[in-house]
Amino acid sequence: MARQRHIDTPPAPPDEAAREVAAAERTSERAWQAALRPRTFEDYIGQRDLIDNLRVSVRAARENGWALDHFLFAGPPGLGKTTLAHVIANELGVNLHVSSGPAIDHKGMLASLLTSLGEGDALFIDEIHRLAPVVEENLYPAMEDFRFDLFIGEGPHAKAVTMQLPRFTLLGATTRMGLLSAPLLDRFGFHWQLRYYEQADMEAIVRRSAALIGVPIDLGGATEIARRARGTPRIANRLLRRVRDFAAVERDGAIDGDIAASSLDRLAVDHAGLDALDRAYLSVICERFDGGPVGIEAVAASLSEERGTLEEVVEPFLLQVGFIARTPRGRVATAAGYQHMGLVAPTKAPSGGQGGAQGRLF
Repeated sequence: MARQRHIDTPPAPPDEAAREVAAAERTSERAWQAALRPRTFEDYIGQRDLIDNLRVSVRAARENGWALDHFLFAGPPGLGKTTLAHVIANELGVNLHVSSGPAIDHKGMLASLLTSLGEGDALFIDEIHRLAPVVEENLYPAMEDFRFDLFIGEGPHAKAVTMQLPRFTLLGATTRMGLLSAPLLDRFGFHWQLRYYEQADMEAIVRRSAALIGVPIDLGGATEIARRARGTPRIANRLLRRVRDFAAVERDGAIDGDIAASSLDRLAVDHAGLDALDRAYLSVICERFDGGPVGIEAVAASLSEERGTLEEVVEPFLLQVGFIARTPRGRVATAAGYQHMGLVAPTKAPSGGQGGAQGRLF
């Protein structure tokens, strides 16, 4: 069943927002992350080019009474694709219906979703690249002409019925834009690749989240958490909560640079944001396969990890900071990757760029 949420209420005041975050933390990780989400463009930190463009489109649609065009957001997990969908619906003052590609597993489910929409509503489909082909093909006329073709009955007595749909906005999110078919991609009026966040934006996000959960934090603590969060707000919020635990047990509850650094070191998150799996990935390429090139299947087998986990979770950040490179023959560790692991790079290793990881990322 599609989940419907009416979100045309104004943002909560800080004290009420803090109470909502505290209540969400007692339920689940997903609810806690959702409670920290910004609700307006003004609250949204980072991705300024995207936000400026969205602000114009949303204002034009709201003031002129037309339906917003279909938008597609792409990028690694945790960068704010779902948050953007909630912010857009909130700014438009419409209902947001949320589903995901794997959940819409047959044509009937898609029909149920589309017929539940009201005029001007937004439909958010996460992981849209995982839609079944038959579902995707039936989505085309809904996006273009706001109609849905349904067959009633079977065999020679089947009857085609065309249902007219209200004008709606489809908001799609994907971590693998390359897996989207060209016909589906062409039906989006706007698609944008979200980038990893700048260091200054990450610090602002950490301080905002700390204020919402009621944890005192100084600039040093925010900076330390932000630079180890891989440019990803979701990871920053997760690390903040873990550091808060150490600060509450071993200190007076306030977070400074020292407690943040020591806590994250104990959690095996290094100064560049790499965790145990990231370092194991680099170690396998550098030491077991002499820096590569090596195929992803060989690396996955060596780590006893799924190929998809490495491609979608580990590799995007390592590529972004220049610790590895992809070549036609396989993955290669760069000189920067060797240096991060404390190893001597062979002369054949690509440089991976100049400066440290944060210099290349931010």
